[in-house]
Amino acid sequence: MASASFNRVILMGNLTRDIELRYLPSGMAVAEFSIAVNDRRKTAEGNWVDEASFFDIVLFGRTAEVASEYLAKGSPTLIEGKLKQDTWEKDGQKRSRVKVIGERMQLIGSKPGGGTGSEGSVRESHSDQSNYVNSSRPSQAVASQPARDSHPARDAQPTGDGPGYEEHDIPF
Repeated sequence: MASASFNRVILMGNLTRDIELRYLPSGMAVAEFSIAVNDRRKTAEGNWVDEASFFDIVLFGRTAEVASEYLAKGSPTLIEGKLKQDTWEKDGQKRSRVKVIGERMQLIGSKPGGGTGSEGSVRESHSDQSNYVNSSRPSQAVASQPARDSHPARDAQPTGDGPGYEEHDIPF
């Protein structure tokens, strides 16, 4: 029987700290930060409780630079990417933690200094981001998919690249 796997995560939350931006020797930008994602649920007594989960995020390339420029502690953002487990040994004990390697970032909310509901999206693909943690060879950026990003954003436009998305007689 063939083995299959799928690794995809989408999170929306607020930054818990300012972004740490650094550059690899190759010149590629790396941004590290964490976000808090709240989950609201009702207790048996009928009271609402908020529970926060915290996730470490790593962004690369132009996405990292844009995040560093536009996001700060408390900023809301949406991150889409994949999970990566880092393992190491310290004092004879094996340790590990899971990070989100962000492949797409969506700015949420208004522009700093005013403006209304302006949202932006940054996407960047990488050939081998797993080299970030355990290798001296930095990952290399690959060009974004131009077909997907070449259409201007419009209100109430469905997402996707399939046929029919540009037809004007669709009722939505």
